[in-house]
Amino acid sequence: MLRYETLLWNRKLTHIAGIDEVGRGALAGPVVAAAVVFAPGVIVDGVHDSKLLRKQAREDAMTKIREAAMDIGIGYASPGEIDKLNIIEASLLAMQRAVDALNCKPQALLVDGNRTLPNMSCPQLALIKGDQRSHSIGAASILAKVTRDYLMQQLHAEHPEYGWDRNVGYPTKAHYTALQKFGPSTHHRQTFRLR
Repeated sequence: MLRYETLLWNRKLTHIAGIDEVGRGALAGPVVAAAVVFAPGVIVDGVHDSKLLRKQAREDAMTKIREAAMDIGIGYASPGEIDKLNIIEASLLAMQRAVDALNCKPQALLVDGNRTLPNMSCPQLALIKGDQRSHSIGAASILAKVTRDYLMQQLHAEHPEYGWDRNVGYPTKAHYTALQKFGPSTHHRQTFRLR
């Protein structure tokens, strides 16, 4: 899983950021992105694609990542920005903000997906299924997922009727039923199919 980082470390690049986002398919809440930089050779046990881990394993891995990482950045794109820009552009914006939140200046970016980030001055490599192919992208996937889930738990306290403590804003039968009964909240994406 360290193949891409190792290639760059072997070229004497020491600040490589792996970037991933979560929340594209949700009906409510922001897109959340994370950027993670590890020192050369650092490997954190339990880091895999966040979708392949159970909740407790993700939270345990997040603690280890925070302890081991050289630097971490988190970025968000709000439901309003998603509606204004579209989900792809908002996802890229959240990832740009995650990079901007880093304290160090990355020398290279490994980006999950098939698109690189606009307005970046360092080299980038887009990796489809990058969270399964890059250690730092896998770590970013976990941080973004745990961060977004925690945020949706907080929003659930404001709007318990939508069941965000269980569906974290994603489309489920119960979520659609609540939307029919209560209508959308200010945290819903108005340009998404809500009925």
